[in-house]
Amino acid sequence: MSLEANKQLCRDYFTAFLAGDKEWMKRHIAPDFVRHDPGLPFEVRGPDGVAQLHDALMPAFPDMQLPLQDFVAEGEKVLVRLTIHATHTGAFGDMAATGKRIEVSVLDLFQIRDGVLIEHWALLDNLGMLKQLGALPA
Repeated sequence: MSLEANKQLCRDYFTAFLAGDKEWMKRHIAPDFVRHDPGLPFEVRGPDGVAQLHDALMPAFPDMQLPLQDFVAEGEKVLVRLTIHATHTGAFGDMAATGKRIEVSVLDLFQIRDGVLIEHWALLDNLGMLKQLGALPA
């Protein structure tokens, strides 16, 4: 696949994630896909793992928006810089809804092979998010 096709696959990933499009996930995420994310209390593997992540986050942040700001592609990898914009209106793990808005910076590095996502490294400003939610002092 071309670098532009790889970038588009990543754009489509975020659209499918927000929509909870499990059919897209089955077609475009490898069965042995893994997301490396030290901020998660569970492992994300394969399309079902991505669907589980969707199901854990969207009830807590149902108005989530993910404006994509930058893409850098080389070989099999695409780096995406984005920001999470959302309101915390549902339980998030053990944290009850706060009604607070969050804005979280994210860097996502994807690896793509044969037109499917095979690996994902996620770096989020989890400390900033917890401060915004009031879980930690600002």
